[in-house]
Amino acid sequence: MAAAAAAGCGDGEGRRLPPRSLTEPTLHTVEMHTGGEPLRVIPRLEAMEEAPVTAFVPWDGCHSGNPVRFHSVPAFATATDVAIDVPGRGKVVVDISYGGTFYAFLSAEQLGLDVCSSKTRDLVSAASAVTEAVKEQFKLHHPESEDLAFIYGTILTDGKDAFSEEPTTNICVFADEQVDRSPTGSGVTARIALQYHKGLIQLNQSRTFRSSTTGSLFTGKAVKEARFGDYNAVVVEVAGEAFYTGTATFTVEEEDPLKHGFSFK
Repeated sequence: MAAAAAAGCGDGEGRRLPPRSLTEPTLHTVEMHTGGEPLRVIPRLEAMEEAPVTAFVPWDGCHSGNPVRFHSVPAFATATDVAIDVPGRGKVVVDISYGGTFYAFLSAEQLGLDVCSSKTRDLVSAASAVTEAVKEQFKLHHPESEDLAFIYGTILTDGKDAFSEEPTTNICVFADEQVDRSPTGSGVTARIALQYHKGLIQLNQSRTFRSSTTGSLFTGKAVKEARFGDYNAVVVEVAGEAFYTGTATFTVEEEDPLKHGFSFK
């Protein structure tokens, strides 16, 4: 009990941090998930520049609601019908598109899989093999920063790219074989840009995208044309449901020798 009181600075709550030499400011975050994918919202700081994305949240004067939506950075198709030799899996044809990061797109059927019924492990393995093959065989260029000129992941689809009122299903495998639980905001952005480039959809024509892992849904539509470097691009509106899961507070102790972080080489 004494320890709890000390931790609570004498207020008996036992939930506050003990008095230490903490560096200001502390960082408060809001924890959420959208379509099953966890996310962390950091309240805007005064020193931050004007926001690469605009978000919209319904508000009734007391509570926020759904769906939430955002307008993307300019998104563009980089290349279509690119032949890629995937070791152990043969030749496939991919499209490459940018929606905040670069993705390779192809139907799971090309790899002998079904995005709706195949085991997730099999989909992940196949998508990762495609990502590595594209990295080796296709040179990317980003209009503003070569640091962004890399394939972030591969999105396997059900092949239903032509416009339909019915949802189209995909799975996004990114980074180190991670799987997005949602239909993927940047992936939906890139896929809409690709479909617009191919003439499969028009401005303000919405499509619905389903995650093959959770079944959660996003909608996407191209809302205006844009230019991004040498590319014809579009700004894409993506919408979905988001829910609160908690809050967090982050602090730094002045005496912490690793307070500025560290890296491995």
